[in-house]
Amino acid sequence: MQLTTWPQLVLGRPFRGAGHRTALVAAGLPLHLAVVPLWLWLLGTMAALVPALTPLPVLLTLVVTPLLTAGQRRRYRALVGKDLPRPAVPGPGRNWKSAVRRLTGRALWRQVCYHAVAGPLFAVLDLAVLAVWAAALVAASIYVWIWTLPPQWRVTDLGYTTQAAYITAGGLALLFLGPRLTGALVRLETRAAEVLLGPSRTEKLARRVADLAESRAGVLDAADAERRRIERDLHDGAQQRLVSLAVNLGLARATLGDLPADARQVIDEAHREAKEAIAELNNLVRGLHPAVLEDRGLDAALSGVAARLPIPVRVAVDLPQRPSPTIEAVAYFVVSEALTNVVKHSQATRADVTVERIGETLLVVVADDGAGGADLAAADGTGLAGLSKRVASVDGTFSCRSPAGGPTVITVELPCAP
Repeated sequence: MQLTTWPQLVLGRPFRGAGHRTALVAAGLPLHLAVVPLWLWLLGTMAALVPALTPLPVLLTLVVTPLLTAGQRRRYRALVGKDLPRPAVPGPGRNWKSAVRRLTGRALWRQVCYHAVAGPLFAVLDLAVLAVWAAALVAASIYVWIWTLPPQWRVTDLGYTTQAAYITAGGLALLFLGPRLTGALVRLETRAAEVLLGPSRTEKLARRVADLAESRAGVLDAADAERRRIERDLHDGAQQRLVSLAVNLGLARATLGDLPADARQVIDEAHREAKEAIAELNNLVRGLHPAVLEDRGLDAALSGVAARLPIPVRVAVDLPQRPSPTIEAVAYFVVSEALTNVVKHSQATRADVTVERIGETLLVVVADDGAGGADLAAADGTGLAGLSKRVASVDGTFSCRSPAGGPTVITVELPCAP
C-alpha cells in the first residue's frame, strides 16, 4: 500500500483534475461567444432602423441553437465524462405542426436563453479564469524565461532578482488560486447547463413518475409470476404427494381387514386428515393463483368461484381479448374477495358480477341485494380496504356504494392499455 505524504496532499490535491476542468473552460469559450455576432447584428439592425433585417439574426440564432447545444453536450462528455440529460422531445415528425411544437416548446427557448444570455457572461468568466492561469504560469516561471533576455539588461538592472522573487511568489499564489476559480466556474456552468439545456423540473418529475410506474409494474409482474410458480409447485408436488398418500391409506383401510381396531382407527384418522389437508391445500393454491385463470381466463375462473358459493351468482364476462396476467389476477381476486364478503356479511340472497372492457379500461362491477352498510374506511374486517389497495397498486380506481338497507355495488376500473 502506497503512503501519501502531507506535501503530496498539500501540493497535489488542489491540482487534481484541474487540467480537465481548465480544458472544459477553454473549450467552452468559442461556444459561448458563437451567438454574440448574431446579437450584435440584431442590435445593429435595430439601431439602423432596418426592420426587414431584424428577423434574420433571430432566425439564425434559432437555427444554430441545437448545434451549439450538441456541442456543449459533447464538451462535457469528452472532457469531464458528464452526460447532460436531454429534455423531452415535443413530438416526432417533420411536418409544419412538429416544427411549430418545437419552436414554441420551452426546451428550445431555455437553450436560446443559455446561449444568448448566459453564454456571453460565461465567456467573460472563462477569459478571466484563463487569464489568471496565463498570468500564474508566466509569473511563476519568471526565473526560467528571464534568461532569454539580453545579458546587458541583466547587468544594467541588477534589481531584477528582488522583483522576480516577488513576481514568482505572486505567480505561485495565483497557481493555487487557479484550480479553485476553475472549479467554481465549472460548477456554475454545469449547474446552468443542467437547468437550461436539460429537462425542466416538471419533465424530471414526469420522468421520475414514469420510471417508478414502470418499476412498480415490473415488481407486480414478478410477484404475479412468483405466485404462479408457487401454485404450480404446490399443485405438481405437495398436492400430488398428499393425494397419493390418501389413496394409499384408503387402499390400506379397504384391503387390510385383519388389523386390530386401534390400528384401523389410526389409519382412518390419517386418511381423514390427509383428505382435509388436500382440501386446505386446494384452497391455498386457489388463493395464490388458480390454474383455471391462467388456462381459460376470467370467465371460467369467476364461474368456478360463483359455483362454490351458497347463493346464486350471475356472472357476465364480455372480453374481446384477455388483459395482461397482472390485471387479470387483480380482477379475479377482487371479485373473489367481494363475493366472499357478500356471503359473510351482507345477508344477501343473490349477487351479480359484470366484467367488460370499455376502451382501455376493464370495468368490474359486483352487486348484491344484501343489507348494505359496508364502509370502506371502517376497520370492520370486510377486506374492502385491502381490495382498494390492491386495485390502486395497478393504478386502478375502487368505489363502494352501500347505503343502509342495500344494495351494495362495488365498482372497479383497471387500466388494460396494450
